[in-house]
Amino acid sequence: MIVVLGSANMDVVTEVARMPRPGETVPGKALRYYPGGKGANQAVAAARLGGPVSFCGEVGRDAFGERLLDAMRADGVDVSGVEIAADAATGTASIWVEDGGENAIACVPGANGAVDRAYVDRILARIAAADVLLLQLEIPLDTVAYLLRRLPGGRPLVILDPAPARELSGLPLDRIDVLTPNETELRAITGIADPALAARSLLERGVRAVVCKAGERGAIWFGVSATRVPAFRVRVVDTTAAGDAFNGALAVALTDRPLHDAVRFANAAGALATTKRGAQPSLPRRAEVEELLAASVAAQGTAELATKRPQPGPVGNSPSAKTQRPRT
Repeated sequence: MIVVLGSANMDVVTEVARMPRPGETVPGKALRYYPGGKGANQAVAAARLGGPVSFCGEVGRDAFGERLLDAMRADGVDVSGVEIAADAATGTASIWVEDGGENAIACVPGANGAVDRAYVDRILARIAAADVLLLQLEIPLDTVAYLLRRLPGGRPLVILDPAPARELSGLPLDRIDVLTPNETELRAITGIADPALAARSLLERGVRAVVCKAGERGAIWFGVSATRVPAFRVRVVDTTAAGDAFNGALAVALTDRPLHDAVRFANAAGALATTKRGAQPSLPRRAEVEELLAASVAAQGTAELATKRPQPGPVGNSPSAKTQRPRT
C-alpha cells in the first residue's frame, strides 16, 4: 500500500501566449478548472500506474472539495482518511501556462493548512502500515516534521518531494529515504549552486538518496556516486504535473524494482505527463508508460540492455517488505 499525505487543490488554469512581466497585463486564451494539489496529483499518478493508494489530507465543505474527492475516487484512490476542515475552504492553485508549456503557480492553501499534528495522530496507524509514504510540502512543515518523528523506524519507506522549497533543517532527515527536488529546489533548500555538492550536503545530514529531477536532461540519482538517468523525448505541451507524475511513478516502482530502474520508470511517466494539458488529466496510465519504455529499448537496441547498471543496496523497511531502502 502507498499512502500519500499532502495537499488537494482545485487548479484554476489560465492559458497565455507568454508570461506577463511585472506590471503588465496580457490577454488570456482560455480558463479551465482541473483537480490538483501535489498530494492529490501524486496519489492519482500512483493509482493510474497500478499502485494501491490511500490519500490523506483535508478539503473544505464546498463544491471544489467534493469535486476533488470524486476525481480521486474515480481513479481508485481510497479517500476514507480525508477529513473536512471546519473553518477553511478547499485549497486552490492559480496556474499560468504559456504556449511553450512552461508554467508559474501561486497556491492558496486553505484546508491544506488544517493538516496538523492532531490529524496525524488520527491517521498514524494507517500510515505506519504502508509500504511507501509519499510526502510534499504543501501542508504545514511542522506537520511533516512531527509525522517523520512519529513513524516507526522500520517502515514505511519515505519519499519526500520538497516542493514548494523550504528550509529542511527542522526535519529529521535521517527518516527520509528518497528526496526528489528539481534543480531549483535543490539549490533553494541547501543554498549550494552545484547540484552534486548540494546533494552531498543532504546525504551527509542523513537523507539516504537524492534524486534530482532535471527536466529534459532526465534525472540524477545521488547516492554513493552520481548516476544520470536519461530523459525521454516527447512533444511538450504543459509541464504542470510532470514532477507529480514522476513522484507517483517512483513510489509505485520502488515496491518491486531497484532505484535506478525505478527512476527510469518515473522519467517515462513524467515525460508523458508533459504531453497533455492539466494536472490530473495529464497523468499517464501504466500501459502508456510501459509502451514508452519498450519503444525506448527497441530504439536503442541491445546496447542499453548490455549496459552495466549500478546496484543499490536493499531498502527494505522490514525483512518481509518488498519495498527497498536505498543506501548512500
